[in-house]
This record gives sequence, C-alpha cells and structure tokens, in this order.
Amino acid sequence: MQGYNCILVFSPDDKKLLFCKRTKDPYKGLYNLVGGKIEKDEDGYEAAYRELREETGIDSKKIELHHMMDFIYYNQNCYVEVYAGRLSEETSLYEEDHPLEWLSVEENYFDCNRFAGEGNIGHMVEQVRMYGVGQKQSDVNTM
Repeated sequence: MQGYNCILVFSPDDKKLLFCKRTKDPYKGLYNLVGGKIEKDEDGYEAAYRELREETGIDSKKIELHHMMDFIYYNQNCYVEVYAGRLSEETSLYEEDHPLEWLSVEENYFDCNRFAGEGNIGHMVEQVRMYGVGQKQSDVNTM
C-alpha cells in the first residue's frame, strides 16, 4: 500500500497556513497542503521532514512536526499520514514544483472549488483547531 503525507505548516503567530497551488493534476489549480510520497521502508516522520524540506526549504531546525491523524483509502490502495507544526521563526521559502502561498487560518478550507481533497483539508484543520498542534495523546484522552 503506497503511503503519502500531508503537512500543515502554521506561521509563528498561528495566523497563516502554508499551501501550494497545484500546477498539475490531480487538483490542478487548487490549493493543497505540502507533502508527498513516503518511500518504501521510510519512517513516516523522516518522510514528512524530507518532503517539507524538498518542497519548501523548511528543515527540522525551524519546525517540530506532530503526527495528527491517518486516512486509509482501501479503494485506492493507499494511506495518508497527516502532520502539523508551527514554525519557530519567519523563514524564506523555496518552491520546488508548485507555488507556495500563506493563507489565513480563517479561510473556508471545506470549499472544494478552492481546495483539494474533497473537504479533507477542512477536516484536518478543524482537528488541529480542536486539539492543537502537538497535544499529547494522554491530554486528549482526559478530555
């Protein structure tokens, strides 16, 4: 089963979220989270940091990623690992294939005319809003 990752990158002040604008299918012309393929025998965190560095130039010194959730698509024989983190400081971005853009956290991420993923991005953002970036599982269990 092929693995992929999606990474929610928040600005240091938590007011913006980093997106790429797709230049090819799937989702050409729509905003999507940064991320990509998990290579065979690659650890999920390693893959997330690698993809983040390749697509944006952001490395592990400027952000701590937290594994937030997974999606399994049996009909497509793939799964998606979702990570989130907050930049520790403002940083210059490097664009690999798709233009990068900071969007307000107040956007309607369920808008399928602007955002990829059939509403999944909206769900991911809402989960982070509800539980925070990097909340410990033991803290969540006591809610």
